Amino acid sequence: MASLTSATAAGLCSFVDASPSPFHVVETVASELAAHGFTAVAETDSWPSEPGRYLVVRGGSIIAWSTERAPDAAFRIVGGHTDSPNLRVKQNPDLDVAGWQMVALEPYGGAWLNSWLDRDLGISGRLGVRDGGSVCDVLVRVDRPILRVPQLAIHLSEDRKGVHLDPQNNVNAIWGVGRSPHSFIGFLADEVGVDPGDVLGWELMTHDLNPAAVVGLSDDLVSSPRLDNQGTCYAGTEALVVAAAQADDCIPVLALFDHEEVGSMSDRGAFSDLMNTVLERIVLARGGGREEFLRAMAGSIHASGDMAHATHPNYVSRHEPAHRIEVNGGPVLKVNQNLRYATDAAGAAAFALACERADVPLQRYVHRADLPCGSTIGPITASRTGLSTVDVGAAQLAMHSAREVMGAHDVDMYADALAAFLGA
Repeated sequence: MASLTSATAAGLCSFVDASPSPFHVVETVASELAAHGFTAVAETDSWPSEPGRYLVVRGGSIIAWSTERAPDAAFRIVGGHTDSPNLRVKQNPDLDVAGWQMVALEPYGGAWLNSWLDRDLGISGRLGVRDGGSVCDVLVRVDRPILRVPQLAIHLSEDRKGVHLDPQNNVNAIWGVGRSPHSFIGFLADEVGVDPGDVLGWELMTHDLNPAAVVGLSDDLVSSPRLDNQGTCYAGTEALVVAAAQADDCIPVLALFDHEEVGSMSDRGAFSDLMNTVLERIVLARGGGREEFLRAMAGSIHASGDMAHATHPNYVSRHEPAHRIEVNGGPVLKVNQNLRYATDAAGAAAFALACERADVPLQRYVHRADLPCGSTIGPITASRTGLSTVDVGAAQLAMHSAREVMGAHDVDMYADALAAFLGA
């Protein structure tokens, strides 16, 4: 069967390279969707009643949908998250230590700290800049190697077996030498062409400057930062474009949230009102009321997409023996009896049918019972919205590292499965 989408490993690499922060992910997704006829609407405006393709942005989160083919149907939703573990800039970032000019950083999410050492790092995110009597957002991205978190020499460690990194003291970055003070925020203000005194707030983070690449003996792997969870952001965007043109009996929706890596408890995280508000306004805009909204929700289903653990060849014993997960083995259905994943029998069946329609294999992941299982937005959105939810993903190694790896052939299979789930 021919691929349902145009998703490719090279396309994923380009997507990741364009998206070093959640705000850039949103910009990349919105730009791609705009090229396929999606129109941005503001939360503060009245929404159009005409069927069509639309998107709305709240900070580092974006929700997009199409009502052009089935304006009065229930929802089919693919969810995901835009954020990834990294090192973020503190509010008073400038440090002068032992003749080094430094930038104070702190870990965000479950960053695997050792993987961030001795890398050439850029900076990205957004600045809150004075604009007359109000404030506007200005995206910032510096793709020059200005920061580096240096490793301790082996000769200075206690046992020459490495060191345990203290997140308070051992992950600050060097960016200059000498006793003359440097203003990091002033430097970024100059980069974007604003007065440093007009920078009133910021959300800034480091990113690895080594670009994503297709690698391996047969070009069958993707080596990249932020696969968790830009693998889903890219595949979901490709899937929505296809579903918007083909879904006749549902409203396809893509919902990508910020702040999953720190619990989703924010104005734009999966625990916020964003999903419920947008879905209700979709119904209201087409003339429905509360009753129509509740009926639509009762008939809807949500696939929470996040990356999944491939069986690690150097740590096979850390995995459930009867559930080996392979890269390039197809999408992964994630099940946990203690509801760290939201998948139930009905959701599992719905995604299995989608994989059948897309003609891609399905793998089933279960975490070892004697190890704590991670979670994602699935249980959060299920409890917040009441939507039937299934947790799915694509297999990868080195999750939460500064650089991760997945199967090149999984990219299109994952996107195809999500497109089929959305009704393509």
